[in-house]
Amino acid sequence: MGAFCALDIFLFYVFWEAMLIPMYLLIGIWGGPRRIYASVKFILYTIVGSVLMLAAILYCGMKERTFSVIELTGALSSAQTIVDPQTRNLLFLAFAVSFAIKVPLFPFHTWLPDAHVEAPTAGSVILAGVLLKMGAYGFLRFAIPFFPDAAVHFTPHIIALAVIGIVYGSLMAMAQSDIKKLVAYSSVAHLGFCMLGIFSGSVEGVQGGVLQMVNHGLSTGALFLLVGVIYEKTHRRGVDDFGGMAKVMPRYALLFMVVTLSSIGLPGLNGFVGEFLVLFGSFKLHPVATGFASLGVVLGAVYMLKLYRDVFFGPVTRPEREKVTDVGSGELLYLTPVILLIILLGIVPNLVLGKTHRASAFVAEAYKSYLPGPAK
Repeated sequence: MGAFCALDIFLFYVFWEAMLIPMYLLIGIWGGPRRIYASVKFILYTIVGSVLMLAAILYCGMKERTFSVIELTGALSSAQTIVDPQTRNLLFLAFAVSFAIKVPLFPFHTWLPDAHVEAPTAGSVILAGVLLKMGAYGFLRFAIPFFPDAAVHFTPHIIALAVIGIVYGSLMAMAQSDIKKLVAYSSVAHLGFCMLGIFSGSVEGVQGGVLQMVNHGLSTGALFLLVGVIYEKTHRRGVDDFGGMAKVMPRYALLFMVVTLSSIGLPGLNGFVGEFLVLFGSFKLHPVATGFASLGVVLGAVYMLKLYRDVFFGPVTRPEREKVTDVGSGELLYLTPVILLIILLGIVPNLVLGKTHRASAFVAEAYKSYLPGPAK
């Protein structure tokens, strides 16, 4: 909350670093067998990026004699700024690398699968639902408004990495035999859509990217909760460890089906609106990249529906699974609100879009003001 609310960029940095502490402890103390490796890798990756951002923050603060986010946005984005273009590009890169690691954008993503797999269920949900969004928020709040000209300059590279992340994350998810690792790699693909929307150069794309951040937190957070439920009951989470579970756990199968359809972007559920806006908003300026990104929609359906088929349909492959109890009132208590939000945002997406339109338009206009004439 401190990182989202801070209007002093140095204070933002303090909260940005402080976020690492509870996640480090969640993974390192309550994680899986490789928890120490995963937690140290998580810390090292994020601190390296944070050091670059700290250097950029100090430079901007000393150059403009203020750490106020509002004043820095006005001073650094002005045509009369005292920071030369070459330096602005370097400052943008310093911010961008830090935020790209947190997103995570390909190829800075390798800490994420390890962190997700080793983290306890609560850690995975917080990581997917909140922590990863800090990277995309950083681009929207600082990197683009501070340096819109540099953002336009580096857009082809970031769009390329986002599309690679979408396709690569989807293909890697298809290859996983661990359900939690599959969901972790799906996060790489979903966050690639967020980045594509943010750098699309249109209000629709930015709106879609922001909505997709919310959608990812709901659908992927719910998937981690559901994986945690079955892991607590069986102490297994391999795809091959299950089969025919719809007969054994019908309520669990129904909940998993809704979240699966949300994750693949079925019309009527939240995932569809975000992905559609991202692809619609980015097509005008980046038609080729958007075409490749749309493969992620197809591949997402492939790996999620294959997962659902293997786990829930067919005969019960292991006799001991027939004794597993279905979800009870305790699990329904925390799963039902997430399911209701998934359905509600699919029907009434303006609950989010109405609140974010003004800020999204500000980011898109700052970005578009530096686009070449015909692209505008």
